[in-house]
Amino acid sequence: MTEDFKSDFLVIGSGIAGLMFALKASRYGTVSIVTKKEIMDSNTALAQGGIASVFSHVDSFDLHTQDTLDSGQGLCSKEVVEAVVKDGPGMIRELIDLGVKFNLDMEHKTAEHGELNLELGREGGHSQKRIVHAEDMTGKELEAVLVRHVRDNPQIQVFEDHIAIDLIIGSARKKSGMLLTAHENYCCGAYVLDREFSSVKTFQAKSTLLATGGAGKVYLYTSNPDIATGDGIAMAYRAGATVANLEFVQFHPTCLYHPEAKNFLISEAVRGEGGVLLDADGNSFMEKYDPQQKDLACRDVVARAIDTELKKSGADSIFLDISHKNAGFVKKRFPNLHARCLEYSYDMTKDPVPVVPAAHYMCGGVATDMNGKTDIERLYAIGETACTGLHGANRLASNSLLEALVYADKAATHAIEQIQELQFLSIPEPPPWDECDTVDSDELIMVTQNWDEIRRLMWNYVGIVRSDKRLERAKRRIEIMQAEIREYYWDFRITADLIELRNIAVVAELIIDSATHRKESRGLHYNIAYPNKDDLRWLKDTVLRKSIMN
Repeated sequence: MTEDFKSDFLVIGSGIAGLMFALKASRYGTVSIVTKKEIMDSNTALAQGGIASVFSHVDSFDLHTQDTLDSGQGLCSKEVVEAVVKDGPGMIRELIDLGVKFNLDMEHKTAEHGELNLELGREGGHSQKRIVHAEDMTGKELEAVLVRHVRDNPQIQVFEDHIAIDLIIGSARKKSGMLLTAHENYCCGAYVLDREFSSVKTFQAKSTLLATGGAGKVYLYTSNPDIATGDGIAMAYRAGATVANLEFVQFHPTCLYHPEAKNFLISEAVRGEGGVLLDADGNSFMEKYDPQQKDLACRDVVARAIDTELKKSGADSIFLDISHKNAGFVKKRFPNLHARCLEYSYDMTKDPVPVVPAAHYMCGGVATDMNGKTDIERLYAIGETACTGLHGANRLASNSLLEALVYADKAATHAIEQIQELQFLSIPEPPPWDECDTVDSDELIMVTQNWDEIRRLMWNYVGIVRSDKRLERAKRRIEIMQAEIREYYWDFRITADLIELRNIAVVAELIIDSATHRKESRGLHYNIAYPNKDDLRWLKDTVLRKSIMN
């Protein structure tokens, strides 16, 4: 029999977005946090650079807004950008009040960088120094502080090693005047697999938040942890929510190239502090691709430039060099990076470090309004799971943690207002989880084979540079794999590996479909058939919706 849990708020995911939402919502009700591994396992914990926010007297909201709009190449919502940028400093102050220890500017003890005297870094695409950071491990510091507060909060219950399978969707008739009109879908929780006991639990809630992070594991090479399988995007899409702009996958230009250095990112802040990209012969090359910004160009430009250089030379990697800077400065500014590189026999203070691009961030996701609300009632999506309109065709560096914080605040405020009139008596009991005569699988090779094939397919055909022919091939192959996965899903008992495979297959197909629809090159989407981003076939947003669950 399915075990049932009820709370006012259900949070799926335990990164900065989900934890901040949970802390705010807990002031008004009970919160269940479902996280697929341990609570600290998230993209947030791996974030190195920091949070973009205006604190310097030479900076301004207008400059930060314009940098974000420029990076997004015509697809950002200016209203969203302005709201997020203006809310940034207030959210930083909230973090400091919670105990987050950001680096302070010890050389300028006046109000040079605002009354908080924060040390500010600079990254690609930013016109001013505005990156608030905690050494080069900002995400780890944020996550540790938020987890401590969550653990100490009696209103919040954390369910580790629990992976969500699907959302529970109800339907009600909408009334317009005296007439009953179309059905309105609403979310009342999720079915969740307890990984330890291989049992499915029903989590009911008045309000559900998707904060499951990104989908980097859709690609063969990624900076993301193993948990990043696009679960929230896939669940929302299957439930009928709108998703948007999934063709815009950001490839981080500089992941450490070493067979044992899985997912290890070399922060963009290294280039912000003077690091230079070199080809295999030791020559700088970014001036050829962006004469003005050079090594501080936006990530889409840098990633394509590296991809071009590697294809042209046949080399395995290019190199990132900051050895010309004072060794003491490098060690102080990047203590974690320096130590980790030494583990692989690379000394940043003396030698260039080999790097390659890797899938890093989803700029598209579940479409939301300015409160993080999806088009399914009582369902919210924030963080990398969501498409809010902030990032457009290319995310500006360090705007992701900023967005997560601001939308956690907005979504919590809105969700609290919405649930005050709801009682569990008004929500019909969801049907129990039905295994439908399924049996334990004796063919796990199907899961591993399709998992590997999808990731390699996406890297080769739907990567940094795309073409119509590659996208057609990818579409044909993903349709075959989807059919196999659906058959397997209904025949065998659910497992965590099957849930993740099912989700990366859905997200992969959505990326392919979105990329196929966009008949131009813009931002992170580059198709060799349409090299001019000012093509007359320009699309504002690529919007996809599925109305029937499968």
